[in-house]
Amino acid sequence: MASVLTPDRFVAPTVKESAKIVVAGSFGVGKTTFVASVSEVPPVRMEESVTGASERVDDLARTPAKTTTTVGVDFGRKHLSDDLVLYLFGTPGQARFGFLWQELVIGALGALVLVDPRDLEASHEILGLLEDHGVPFAVVVNLFDDAPRYPPAEIHEALALDAGTLLTECDARQPASCIEALIQLVEHLARDQHALES
Repeated sequence: MASVLTPDRFVAPTVKESAKIVVAGSFGVGKTTFVASVSEVPPVRMEESVTGASERVDDLARTPAKTTTTVGVDFGRKHLSDDLVLYLFGTPGQARFGFLWQELVIGALGALVLVDPRDLEASHEILGLLEDHGVPFAVVVNLFDDAPRYPPAEIHEALALDAGTLLTECDARQPASCIEALIQLVEHLARDQHALES
């Protein structure tokens, strides 16, 4: 990545760059909302209505008002600067769509994993999948209105994250909050890449 990263954020590189970022997480964690909040183009959504059949499979206890679910991929685009554009691919949250996760991570610069502090246990499967595929990621706690607030160290421990894993938070409904999470992810990935090359 040719971008020069400084504490003042991005200094534009001389060549336009693009990167694929996967937005992952468990069912109902806010991935579709995140992509829609941050995308500068109308997001592509592949959703279907939640039916009686899915109610018997998917846990709707945390999201009783949820009426649709992603069955393909959410797609959005966001320029972080004039010369760096991110293409965002939101994954389905249910384990039965695991075959799509494996395809979506191919060629990704990294992943942003949204977690719900009301059900951290649900995040282990997607974290394990990303680790198995060697995809670098950051973990972002989605700040639901009724969710408890835990110290970062407790979340790090509960998710069994490596010490170097970036952990931050955002409100998936707020564009500025989502953009900040993306900037932190890209900066984190750039630092890790620089460390590997040093």
